[in-house]
Amino acid sequence: MQLFRFAHPDFLYLLLLLPAVILLFILNEIRKRNALKRLGDVTLVSGLVPEMSGIRPVIKFILQLIAVSSGIIMLSRPQFGSKIEDVKKQGVEVIIALDVSNSMLAEDIQPDRLTRAKQAITRLVDDLDNDKIGLIVFAGDAYIQIPITTDYISAKMFLSAINPNMVPKQGTAIGAAINLGARSFSPGDGKSKAMIIITDGENHEDDPVKEAEEAAKAGIVIHTIGIGSTDGVPIPLLNNGKKDYLKDVNGNTVVTKLDEEILKKIALSTNGNYVRASNSNIGLDEIYAQIKKMKKQDLESTMYTEYNDQFQIFAALAILMLFADFIIMERKNRRLANIRLFKFKV
Repeated sequence: MQLFRFAHPDFLYLLLLLPAVILLFILNEIRKRNALKRLGDVTLVSGLVPEMSGIRPVIKFILQLIAVSSGIIMLSRPQFGSKIEDVKKQGVEVIIALDVSNSMLAEDIQPDRLTRAKQAITRLVDDLDNDKIGLIVFAGDAYIQIPITTDYISAKMFLSAINPNMVPKQGTAIGAAINLGARSFSPGDGKSKAMIIITDGENHEDDPVKEAEEAAKAGIVIHTIGIGSTDGVPIPLLNNGKKDYLKDVNGNTVVTKLDEEILKKIALSTNGNYVRASNSNIGLDEIYAQIKKMKKQDLESTMYTEYNDQFQIFAALAILMLFADFIIMERKNRRLANIRLFKFKV
């Protein structure tokens, strides 16, 4: 199975401009149609200008849009992995356990707890070199989102899709995340294995301290990051397209508070560190600086070491669309219209 990736994925953000371009085109067409109406009856005016075409400008715009989209994808350099090798590196295995419960939507950390945590993890992945990384998401239960890997590009792609809806059972089961994380490391000496738990600490499901003590016996160091306010804030939700707040069965607004004590106990039981996140600093850099001081070990991984560029097909498509746009005139062709073979209007 070949791995697909973009060598320069940042160019894909340019595709977000296309809806605005489409909207401007539609508004311009409406403006032109209104201007035509002011001249008189549309059917009469169209008869006075028989070469005017309503569909050709639209076709040309679609061709141009496809050409631009293909060009953007071409700049992003789509690639398929072509050569797999077993690679040995000296590094540390790190598993990040990210809380994705509804309480992580609270906005005491801007724009919200979960978004800021994802941004910080993305920056951390950008700085990784030899270390392996895995990602676990948890709410009422825990799930592996990214197995231990050195494929940082894929890790960032999976990270961007994380949201509270991906975990069917709500709640905060920190213990389940620790248990799953401990079982997700590569077999062997645990001296170079670390977990980072990012959560508001409101544990409702299990005994995370007991799970942390079991992980410590396997040589796993657990660091915790507390994200949120100790004063308590409501949890925003969208209700029929309008902003509302999560309520309990009695109709009272649910308030989420950061529980620092449980997170400090988890970190202390494994000789790890606890960091309180803020709007300016989530704390991942500080914790990763401690992780880099751990004893390194040989990390074997199977990865693609060579990639073949596949931009040629998008370059050809862009050129084809531009050529078609060039040969199609905006006005009707009288000669073609007079040929009986063409029974439809062109």
